[in-house]
Amino acid sequence: MERALNKLVTGVLLALILTGCDKTPGTPDSKALTETSLAAPQVPAKASALGGQRGDGAPYEVVGSEVWNVPDPVSGRTYQVFVALPASYADSPGRRYPVLYVTDADYAFPLARQIGRRLNVEGPKLEEFILVGLSYSVGDEGMPSRRRDYTPTPNGPSSAPADAVHGGAAPYITYLREQALPFVAGRYRTDESRRLLLGHSYGALLGTQILFTDPGMFAGYIMGSPSFWYDRNVMSRFEKDYAGSHNDLKASVYMYVGERETPAFGNDADMVADAKNMQAALRAHNYPSLRLKLDVLNDEDHLSVAPRGLTHGLKYLLGKQPGG
Repeated sequence: MERALNKLVTGVLLALILTGCDKTPGTPDSKALTETSLAAPQVPAKASALGGQRGDGAPYEVVGSEVWNVPDPVSGRTYQVFVALPASYADSPGRRYPVLYVTDADYAFPLARQIGRRLNVEGPKLEEFILVGLSYSVGDEGMPSRRRDYTPTPNGPSSAPADAVHGGAAPYITYLREQALPFVAGRYRTDESRRLLLGHSYGALLGTQILFTDPGMFAGYIMGSPSFWYDRNVMSRFEKDYAGSHNDLKASVYMYVGERETPAFGNDADMVADAKNMQAALRAHNYPSLRLKLDVLNDEDHLSVAPRGLTHGLKYLLGKQPGG
């Protein structure tokens, strides 16, 4: 028995030595490769719906998203657009989709993406749409970028830093019209008759300026907690100028504001009253093609109201009708 065992061990050692002679030094054998593969699965190149996130400390990714640089040749700044396509996009090559642009993309893009998906979990409640995030200019912090690009006049609030720059909305709107929107339309199957815009606070101020200065740019708007207080309610002057030369306003507009956005809750401006005044002014003109709704959402303030308002806005603009 002992002799047989010694013979077996000797044979195994000889086989290992001979096998090693056939390999390039440092090259693992097939068994080692198999064991290594089982112990450490390959990390995917990017996050996917099936494979999940990449792991191993890689950054979290919004699955199915793309990021593109879209420079502004006039200002010399570079902006990025974030894009997320609907689930049916690849399998429906002949189909065009509504497209929702969101300002403040670093915050609003992942929020809109997940809310839009969640609303359709138990059956289609929303139409599928292409989501496009409008980011801040590359190299800028968020607040300086939005102060400059989303405000209509240089007369910013006294609370802003002394070196703050305001009033760049008009050239930024030109950039959107001539660069960002054509880039998206040329690359994706958007329904250009159904371009939509979401903005909150200064983003909604920008959207309102677009509504009154270039009304054909978007067909629908979600205006969240609009900063109508800006420059002594300068947007009311934009509204009057538009009404003075137009008999119609072809747009679907959903406005929301939190009920706590008033001086009674420590705010400098009464954003609830401002939103109601804008609603009243628009309705007074009886524009035949204007679809308008304002919600004052209970128990919400300027910061907490956005996810809830976005949810209502998506339903307002993209909600599927029963049987549709």
